Amino acid sequence: MEKLAIDGGPKERTTPFPRRMPFGEREEALLLEAVRSQSLFGKNGTFIPEFEKRFAGFYGVNHAQSATSGTAAIHLAVGTVNPEPGDEIITAPITDPGSVMPILYQNAVPIFADVHPRTLNMTPESIEANITDRTRAIILVHLFGRPCDVDAVVKIAKKHDLVLIEDCSQAHATKYKGRYVGTFGHMGCFSLQQSKHMTTGDGGMTITNDEQTYIRLKLFSDKGWDYRYMGERDHGFLGPCYRTTELMGAVGLAQLEKVRQVVERRIALGRLLCALIADAPGVEAVPPEVDREVSWWNFIFHITGHDPDAFCKAVSAEGVPVGAHYIGDPIFLRGKYLTEQNTYGKSGCPFTCGVTSRDYRYGPELVPGAVAGLRTVAVRGIHEQMEERDIRDIGAAICKVAQGMAGKQATKG
Repeated sequence: MEKLAIDGGPKERTTPFPRRMPFGEREEALLLEAVRSQSLFGKNGTFIPEFEKRFAGFYGVNHAQSATSGTAAIHLAVGTVNPEPGDEIITAPITDPGSVMPILYQNAVPIFADVHPRTLNMTPESIEANITDRTRAIILVHLFGRPCDVDAVVKIAKKHDLVLIEDCSQAHATKYKGRYVGTFGHMGCFSLQQSKHMTTGDGGMTITNDEQTYIRLKLFSDKGWDYRYMGERDHGFLGPCYRTTELMGAVGLAQLEKVRQVVERRIALGRLLCALIADAPGVEAVPPEVDREVSWWNFIFHITGHDPDAFCKAVSAEGVPVGAHYIGDPIFLRGKYLTEQNTYGKSGCPFTCGVTSRDYRYGPELVPGAVAGLRTVAVRGIHEQMEERDIRDIGAAICKVAQGMAGKQATKG
């Protein structure tokens, strides 16, 4: 049995992994064109309207509305739902706060459906179990580039007359049963933050097929006003300002041209890595289901037969950095905005303003699947600039540590 690097043995990988480089000459050329135009105001520009048009066309929908971030894109969607204060919106317990805080921005209440402990995606059964007479919408989060069980959730939304918002921030250009996620619900939301499959540094996009929904998205993105739909300075309702610039549009156009290639490369690399670690003792890969792609925003696997922290530390010592537990706890425990109702000043709204129908308490007992999954999950970044040899080194390091730790356990036994 080969000695592990953490015990003084040789490292499996001695050279750095290639750096992800998402931008190239096409982005540079379009950026220069935007700057030379002497106007970077996207609302009256050419790049943002063209980016929105092509983004919608890529996904085969009628409309796309840009925003300053993925969080803003989800806020546009929630603002378009226009919930009454105290209404409930179901979302995921394993996600970024960007899937949660827009709910609170509209004085609605986030409700957390549980997840499958291996895929970490929301389960249809838990979504339906959390529906009440105050539920207005579902934010379905496709985590790590793996689509949820979309068909079942669409049926639940229709059955209960709920708005379905797909959060595709980690699942750009990813297919479920041959169709891109983000196109099944009433709205699909995308983040363009630096780590995503396609990026403009930061930014977001919300797509829809419905004309009235699009008009509301457009108005909500610019303080409740747009000269194409309303009178001069006629601000119809309370709304934020999420206008985007021509710089984002220029980079976005170049990124959109290659996002499917990026996704296809990650699909292939992730499939290879799943195969390489399939027989590693005490490790469980999460291969793709037959009816959907996995575009691996990050690669995840589970450490079921070893201490996850010790395992990841040992793999990292092999020259292959791996992290344990992802966000550590369900997202509602990661901060005080829910556990201590630290929202609007000292008011505690919407929880303490007389608009809710019941008391809300957020604890780990609400989502046992999420707690179990976070206990065992390990996360390793992969990206489109990696070669097969890089993936094989990652797989070799994981297998080496799994075999080494299993050997130690057998010796102790």
